Amino acid sequence: MEPDIVKQRIKALTDELNMHNYNYYVLDNPAISDYEYDLKMQELKKLEEEYPQFALKDSPTQRVGGEALNQFEKVVHTVQMGSLQDVFSFEQVLAFTQRCRQGVKNPVFVVEPKIDGLSVSLEYRDGEFVRGSTRGDGFVGEDVTANLKTIRSIPLKLKQNIPFLEVRGEVYMPKENFLELVKQQEMNDEQPFKNPRNAAAGSLRQKNPKITASRKLDIFVFNIQQIEGAELSSHKESLDFLKTLGFKVVPDYKAYENDDDILSRISEIGEERNKYSFDIDGAVIKVDNFAQRDVLGATAKAPKWAVAYKYPPEEKETELLDIEVNVGRTGAITPTAVFKPIVLAGTTVSRAVLHNQEFIAEKDIRIGDTILVRKAGEIIPEVIASVRHAENSVPYKLPENCPACGTPAVRFEDESVLRCPNVDCPAQLFRNIIHFASRDAMDIDGLGPAIVKTLLDNGLISSVADLYELKKEQLLELDRFAEKSAENLINAIEASKGNSLDRLIFGLGIRNIGQKAAKLLCERFPSMDLIISAKKEEIASIEGFGEVMAENVAKAFSEPHRLELVNRLKNYGVNMVYRSNVSENKKFEGLTFVLTGTLPTLTREQATEIIERFGGKVSSSVSKKTSLVLAGEDAGSKLVKAGELGIKIIGEEEFLNMAKE
Repeated sequence: MEPDIVKQRIKALTDELNMHNYNYYVLDNPAISDYEYDLKMQELKKLEEEYPQFALKDSPTQRVGGEALNQFEKVVHTVQMGSLQDVFSFEQVLAFTQRCRQGVKNPVFVVEPKIDGLSVSLEYRDGEFVRGSTRGDGFVGEDVTANLKTIRSIPLKLKQNIPFLEVRGEVYMPKENFLELVKQQEMNDEQPFKNPRNAAAGSLRQKNPKITASRKLDIFVFNIQQIEGAELSSHKESLDFLKTLGFKVVPDYKAYENDDDILSRISEIGEERNKYSFDIDGAVIKVDNFAQRDVLGATAKAPKWAVAYKYPPEEKETELLDIEVNVGRTGAITPTAVFKPIVLAGTTVSRAVLHNQEFIAEKDIRIGDTILVRKAGEIIPEVIASVRHAENSVPYKLPENCPACGTPAVRFEDESVLRCPNVDCPAQLFRNIIHFASRDAMDIDGLGPAIVKTLLDNGLISSVADLYELKKEQLLELDRFAEKSAENLINAIEASKGNSLDRLIFGLGIRNIGQKAAKLLCERFPSMDLIISAKKEEIASIEGFGEVMAENVAKAFSEPHRLELVNRLKNYGVNMVYRSNVSENKKFEGLTFVLTGTLPTLTREQATEIIERFGGKVSSSVSKKTSLVLAGEDAGSKLVKAGELGIKIIGEEEFLNMAKE
């Protein structure tokens, strides 16, 4: 294909896909099917891979997230991103409107929902998105441009080439996406986010934009901070104008002159808030006219021309019927309140997590109590208090033994939760096996969640050690397996026996011992026997280890069931020796590599391992300090930047030859 034709096709696809993104994410009115969209996106990706010089800045391919960031740079806000004064009663709202009328003549007020999220600034030059930052303290925030680009409702290019524009918006996580995320976190036995606002804030500040992209954040723009090239006189006019530029603006904004209408609208928003797909924590009342705002002015903390009315959380009493106790992947024993169903924030709820024994004791929650429940952030039910005890009730105590396997529960000094220490506990087994087989642990290809569940359901495994007893004939009797897939899994299990000891240590799931800690441990004690016999003080002396980590390792290898598991694995031929990947040949020492694109045969992890083995370093971004850029397909902007800086670019073949020399 001729270069000019390619360039035209990339431009046409970019414009078309951006239009479809706008229809879908801003107007909520898709014009084509997901399948048709995906086909066009694949075509664009392929063309950009082959002709990176023609890729446009506003290409929708940028929204999937790039390389992980080392840090967020500080951004000084030219216009302060202030906060609003909160009011909690209609009397306070009326006092505010009266003060405004004393300061300016016949003000009009705009009432709009107050989105509960994370405030950000978006900057555009000549219509192109150039920088996005968090509010921070209002004066200095952090540059999160790469993460904001993953939010599909943020236009990368405006529909008009405004010379300069800075807008303020609220990044939020839709309720549906929040519930999905919490469900995933609970399945992984992670501490779930408490509400959508915390989830949005935590997701936007991820060092890896790909994680941000996976969280499916959204945004509403609600204010113009600075503008060149257009004259606007009021807030409502500015929101209407922002719509024409392609922004998704705060919904349901309406202008009123009299107080009765203002109070009525606040009440309406409060009644409708459960119908929104996003979380709100109030209604904002603003003077519409910009000139009148200037007259009214601001305090050091907040403008005098706006207030935020905060809705009181809905709370209801109900009867606590029972306290269920569940066991997570890492053995966390979590109590859950089961109560008579009540309707809160528009949905029926009957359960709420009680966290731990301290939480229960502090509130003196007992089975049979009348309890007070609300929804944290209008989403997650939580027990606020015990209103009154039932007759003859007794204080509740969590069981001393694991409810799933009967092993005595333990509590670590740095935690408030009880845990079951038994790695073979049936409640933990499913997730433990998935972790054991994961790529960074024993790397058993083909042993995903569905296969693990099938093996457990059919009684073929009850421990990670049982994996090494599986026979192809057993697998062929199951619905999920054919001759080839059964053979592949058996071969993958067999191949995992040869892994270095640090992978096994990580795969055993010892608390606080990740990949790096497992390597450090094995570098000091390069065999399983040495690790088992090591004293806590010796382990704690490892650089990068602390007392808690050392305690966890020493305790793990003093437990009979853990030692029995290790012995079984040893008998099946699983390697128990550390194989360091560090070479005495430091041929890459002093060199900093940047990896970009997809290499023909090596994964990024494999390439990184080779570089580090020979003393080199890997960086996530191209700079003057970069020595070499190792590039494959889909190299993108890093390749361009390397060329601009005169940095040598090599392919996989040259890289492997360097490693062999």
